[in-house]
Amino acid sequence: MSIGAHERLNLSEEEKRTIALTRAAELRKRISDYTDKKDSIETGFDLQDNISKNRESLLRYFSATEEEWNDWRWQMSHRITGADMLKEIFPFSGGRCEEIKMVGARYRWAISPYYASLMDPGQDSDPIMLQSVPSVEELDETGYSDPMAEEFTSPAPCITRRYPDRLIINVTNQCAMYCRHCQRRRNIGESDSHRPRGSMVAALDYIRKNREVRDVLITGGDALLLDDRRIDWLLGELDSIDHVEIKRIGTRAIVTMPQRITPELCDVLKKHPPLFINTQFNHPREVTPESKLACDRLAGAGVVLGNQAVLLKGINNDPHVMKKLNQQLLKIRVRPYYIFHAKQVKGTGHFITSVEEGLAIMEKLRGYTSGLAVPTYIINAPNGYGKTPLLPQYLISRDRGKIRLRTWENRVLECAFHSS
Repeated sequence: MSIGAHERLNLSEEEKRTIALTRAAELRKRISDYTDKKDSIETGFDLQDNISKNRESLLRYFSATEEEWNDWRWQMSHRITGADMLKEIFPFSGGRCEEIKMVGARYRWAISPYYASLMDPGQDSDPIMLQSVPSVEELDETGYSDPMAEEFTSPAPCITRRYPDRLIINVTNQCAMYCRHCQRRRNIGESDSHRPRGSMVAALDYIRKNREVRDVLITGGDALLLDDRRIDWLLGELDSIDHVEIKRIGTRAIVTMPQRITPELCDVLKKHPPLFINTQFNHPREVTPESKLACDRLAGAGVVLGNQAVLLKGINNDPHVMKKLNQQLLKIRVRPYYIFHAKQVKGTGHFITSVEEGLAIMEKLRGYTSGLAVPTYIINAPNGYGKTPLLPQYLISRDRGKIRLRTWENRVLECAFHSS
């Protein structure tokens, strides 16, 4: 029922309530496709029985204790790095193991025991396995080793600079798990290494000399794989630069090895506000009691948490999966920040979706869930020219004093604006 503004003034309270109830029923119907399916999209909380069984198998294989399992250094030193090891723990076929070995000869891989415990190897489409276990599809090397031209945007050691007032310090090539869609797989190499202190000092000197830099992102690899003392030193040095207003840390440890988020680390981070941490949850199955505990500790230390998901074919290129993920993230105090369109990195082409899929996901988020659960959809421009946001087209036309717009429900409306 369409009623003009003047007509609404003459309606009784009962008539207004009838209109509101009709509208509420209409809104409920609009999300029925999601409410019918959301319970079948399982989170890490829902899968605790399977995860516990996997953890018991891993503990037996490594002859480890629960105390060791909860030690991030143990997790790092016991990463799964070989197909034969993987087969002894999980029921991988001989043929699949041979494929893993073929890919491993070209691209290094490693999986933390914790992240391995989230897998369901009996399901070929398991989103955890797809992100962590090498696939023969990686041998198709269409794409680029450095699609963002980071080698040409590094004016000083460890620095990547693509924007006027902010930059990256790249401190390590080490990760708890080497994601199969990694944008920096060229940096993984054959061994883990943190950048030398001298290179970090040179990066800090560059920041001191460039007073327009107000925002510094510490990343890698995974920046939280530096030890607490080095993190404390680096954040303290940035605190001493008066024009640096905020500091950010890029890490996936919250997702792949939440044991790293210790009370001792949080005591360090608490000393250096304002501090923002962006992580990368890509699927609701990654939201577990352990990752929630890590986020609780970080939030308690005053850290502001954001998520930068990557749009990945077969993992999260589904509006319902992405909505469930973002809603679950808000429950553990992580703000959905970006959805990145996967980059054209060599060996990762099987993850790349169409832009239309990304826009369709955004169409099913805006208006259909909390604005807090709606990230920005981003494509990185080639050659290091930065993030470019993509949105469904809501503005249809504009003229003096008025615009025609399309709402999230595909209603086309004309709005008049009077400026003084």
